[in-house]
Amino acid sequence: MAFWDNFNFRILERISSAFAANTAYDYLIALIAFAVILGIFKGFKFFLLKRLRRFAEKTSTDYDLLAVDIVETFGWPLYFSVALYLASLMLVVPQTVSRIIIYIILVYLIFYGVKACFAVVDFFVNKEVEKRKKKEIVEGTSFLKLLGNIVKGIVLIIAVLLVVSNLGFDVTSLFVGIGIGGIAIAFALQNILADLFSSFSIYFDKPFEEGDFIIVGSDMGIVKRIGFKSTRIKTLHGQELVVSNKELTSTRINNYKKMQRRRIVFNVGVEYSTPRKKLEKIPAIIRKIIDDIELADIDRVHFKEFADSSLNFEVVYYVDIADYNKYMDIQQEINLNLVSAFEKENIAFAFPSRTVYLRKD
Repeated sequence: MAFWDNFNFRILERISSAFAANTAYDYLIALIAFAVILGIFKGFKFFLLKRLRRFAEKTSTDYDLLAVDIVETFGWPLYFSVALYLASLMLVVPQTVSRIIIYIILVYLIFYGVKACFAVVDFFVNKEVEKRKKKEIVEGTSFLKLLGNIVKGIVLIIAVLLVVSNLGFDVTSLFVGIGIGGIAIAFALQNILADLFSSFSIYFDKPFEEGDFIIVGSDMGIVKRIGFKSTRIKTLHGQELVVSNKELTSTRINNYKKMQRRRIVFNVGVEYSTPRKKLEKIPAIIRKIIDDIELADIDRVHFKEFADSSLNFEVVYYVDIADYNKYMDIQQEINLNLVSAFEKENIAFAFPSRTVYLRKD
């Protein structure tokens, strides 16, 4: 107890002796200097910055406006600390006090530097996202936001290390500790890290992009967002399906957005009682119906088989569009035109039936 009392007494004695070395005139000059410097900062913030903002709003670029926004984030604690430090240079003050003020200024500078870096990252990410939206390009926007968050995380880590280093801690030993702890964390978070690397793989390899219609296993829908850990898919039933990125990169995916043409195969069955001459007309009838549709290209029509209750024709054609709804509109038009054409030719569609023969002994 006596040791701490003696230690505190010595510190107070040094501080009091240091402050005693200054006259009242010195304190007055320092106070005036502090007020003048603070007034200069105030004039800069409330007058010069406002004029700079009005000038920046009239220019054709956004970069000068970004610079003004960044400078405006500098708060009064930083201005107060800088003014206090500059005023203290006119006085004889303890080295410990000067060091504390310098550390405070350093912390504020790092804090506002981090905010400035965040603002720059958000500016460029949002600018690229808006550019893609204007061009109606949605792919890659989620990854850009993810990349922006990663950059901000790196900046934050560097800022913390700078603060710790300037406080006198050994950053090297801290890195060693982080490395050992990082290995343990990596084992604990291996699934999350796998999803993270899978998100990079999805972005660079592009098996699918936002807005694509995909089928994953028994699920299908439109990709709405590719995130840090998972991808969100809006299914045909309307619900949101969340699938991990690792699963998406380790399974087969059918991407219908990449499809340029859709190949369609369907069968038409007529009754067994249909005469041969009418059977010979059917391929030409079907070909004409499909040829008359703008987005449909006929490939082939063949009398394929004798089924259990029908004579089946196999039809193959292509739709020159990937949109599923457009394809269904075309198929519906083909079916309706087939009904009209077969009614005109008096050709009956087959339906499931069974003939039972009874033998009379």
